Amino acid sequence: MTTTPEPATPASVTDNPVDSAFHAALARSTSAMSTVAPLLASADWALHLALSPGKRLELAQLALSQGRQFAEYARQSLQAAAPGEVRQCIDPPAHDRRFAAPEWQQFPYNLIHQAFLLNEQWWSAATRDVWGVEKHHADLVSFGVRQWLDMFSPGNLPFSNPVVIKKTAQEMGANLLRGTLNSLDDAERQTSHAPAAGTEAFEVGRQVAATPGRVVLRNRLIELIQYAPTTGAVHPEPVLIVPAWIMKYYILDLSPQNSLIKYLVDQGHTVFCISWKNPGAEDRDLGMDDYLSLGITAALDAVQDICPGQRVHATGYCLGGTLTTLAAAALSRDGQDRLASLSLFAAQTDFTEPGELGLFIDESQLSLLESQMNQAGYLSGGQMAGAFTMLRSNDLLWSRLVNEYLLGERPEMNDLMAWNADTTRMPARMHSQYLRRLFLDNDLAEGRYPVGGKPVSLADIHVPIFMVGTVTDHVAPWHSVYKLHHLSPAEISFVLTSGGHNAGIVSPPGHPHRHYQCLTRPANGSPLSPEDWQARATEVQGSWWPAWQAWLAAHSAAVGGLPDMGSPGHPALQAAPGHYVLEK
Repeated sequence: MTTTPEPATPASVTDNPVDSAFHAALARSTSAMSTVAPLLASADWALHLALSPGKRLELAQLALSQGRQFAEYARQSLQAAAPGEVRQCIDPPAHDRRFAAPEWQQFPYNLIHQAFLLNEQWWSAATRDVWGVEKHHADLVSFGVRQWLDMFSPGNLPFSNPVVIKKTAQEMGANLLRGTLNSLDDAERQTSHAPAAGTEAFEVGRQVAATPGRVVLRNRLIELIQYAPTTGAVHPEPVLIVPAWIMKYYILDLSPQNSLIKYLVDQGHTVFCISWKNPGAEDRDLGMDDYLSLGITAALDAVQDICPGQRVHATGYCLGGTLTTLAAAALSRDGQDRLASLSLFAAQTDFTEPGELGLFIDESQLSLLESQMNQAGYLSGGQMAGAFTMLRSNDLLWSRLVNEYLLGERPEMNDLMAWNADTTRMPARMHSQYLRRLFLDNDLAEGRYPVGGKPVSLADIHVPIFMVGTVTDHVAPWHSVYKLHHLSPAEISFVLTSGGHNAGIVSPPGHPHRHYQCLTRPANGSPLSPEDWQARATEVQGSWWPAWQAWLAAHSAAVGGLPDMGSPGHPALQAAPGHYVLEK
């Protein structure tokens, strides 16, 4: 087996000090968003559209048809006896709630929002299916146009939003005064790097990350937490949770009623969880190999020292799931029978269809990002949060600004929102390797990714796998998560649950409006297409947590005695949640 070399240093990380300084300054001024990539995409789209008279004719015909529809709708609206009597000429997408309030059905706001939706429809047609345009460029143009349209939505403007106008009249402008105070408070907090308003009610170690346990390992990169049992007997096989390092680990240990870790402990499992260090500039050279060796390998060694003779249920979430899959493939390649099973939550292994996150991953974007990281030593949490906000600008940006600044209504903070505001950094070398080798080059799925100097293959993984995808995931789309069915011959139990990347995973029993589908493909079985899988999988009302816990129990031995907290080789150091999670 040949060794897969480290890729050549990208052109963005140059030895020319002038270019390095200029590119880093450019990245800071644009929040590491390439200005070249959208220009190239726009030129590709515009030139090919200019060479497509048939497409332009279609767009002209669509505009005329829309104009006739709108004129007839306006005529009927003026003649209608009551708002809402006339059928709209275009319905908003099912997920678009911007114009759901009844005030939008009244004249003239019904015309305003219908004209806006027709404009969106025309631009969607204009940026799709243009002859000769590279798909990535078409997606970039479509995304950029959508961002501009969202920005100028009539719902975002106080003089064209009837809900804001009505509330302003009712409160004689008090809502605008509260909104102004909210905006000043947010600006002050951003300037002073203070946490978001309301997060002070969720103190780490008290209201969140409060499941009792002890830190049993600390190295340069991780603290390993062992949680105290709450039952008289436990399954002998421990569960090792590997969370994503893009955010703090305690999304899986929020308030007690929302804590997956507490739920597992209460069901008779011995649970360990990695808490990643929040890296600084001094950690710039930590790479993926360090996250494997200092992270998963070190944690496995400690877990099996504390629970001797037991195989481990390895469990990874998001980036942590991708890393755990890498580790599982390497263990299988090297003949190490250390895992009892593998559980993956919203974790991708094939990155050919990464969803809209792929819009930010091309050579131009990565080069600019690497220039900034090369100077700073890390990627800040704020930059990552900004990219995710752009993917869901209606939900995460504009609706929030309308509610808080125009309507003057602050939403009540909850544990998940508080966690989301507790951002982390990522080391420059690791993040560059992750984006290039996994997202851009897809080395893991194609058998080129090296661990310990030798490539690993997902086809070597034979332990039972439990996977979870979420219906509205914009970070790890479930069709992308599902692709592991085509890469590993293992038995795979796949769950598709309602919700998104975070809320779909934090889905405790009793949570309203939750449901999921589940279907198991036997080992060496032929994979179904995602559409066929969805058609055949049984739908169940409620949380998927009990289904996973039952699966873990079925792949474990009968419950028995309790393990010690720590061991002579890995003594308990301090109470959970430890020190690393508190680092800012």
